[in-house]
Amino acid sequence: MFKKPFPLAKVYALIEPGPVVLLTTAQDGQPNVMTLSWKTMLEFEPPLIGCVISNRNYSYDLLVASKECVINIPTVELAKKVVSVGNTTGAKADKFKRFGLTPLPARFVDAPLIDECYACLECRVADTRMVPEYGFFVLEVLQAWVDRAVKDPRTLHHRGYGSFMVAGETIRLRSRMR
Repeated sequence: MFKKPFPLAKVYALIEPGPVVLLTTAQDGQPNVMTLSWKTMLEFEPPLIGCVISNRNYSYDLLVASKECVINIPTVELAKKVVSVGNTTGAKADKFKRFGLTPLPARFVDAPLIDECYACLECRVADTRMVPEYGFFVLEVLQAWVDRAVKDPRTLHHRGYGSFMVAGETIRLRSRMR
């Protein structure tokens, strides 16, 4: 066997759960944004997404209070901003202004869409049973928006410790799958 042991603390880099997103919340008309890499689809209809947010994050308290957010999906062109947003707390800075992000009004939630992101998912918190112990929120998508001009979005995927993989080539295997 040519495989070697791999550190358990780095397993997440092997099984990352999809593209890095920018999660927006709002409180008293003030928008906030955080970088989030730990989320996953839970159900197709209605679309349910599970995400983990640490109770040490400013956005955690905002999401608990408002029970709504927007998941904004950036492309590789926003990579530096995505990292900068993730390294800054919204408790002390207006990250929209600091990083040149444009908030747009959502249809069903008070949290803003981010104009620079190719897709945005308006969500409400559907289940909080695992929040106290794991910081795991279940979100129901109420409205989805996508920039149809972006044909093959090159999204960021967190590999840990400042490393990202960029989704690239699209392959179609539908005729072979059942």
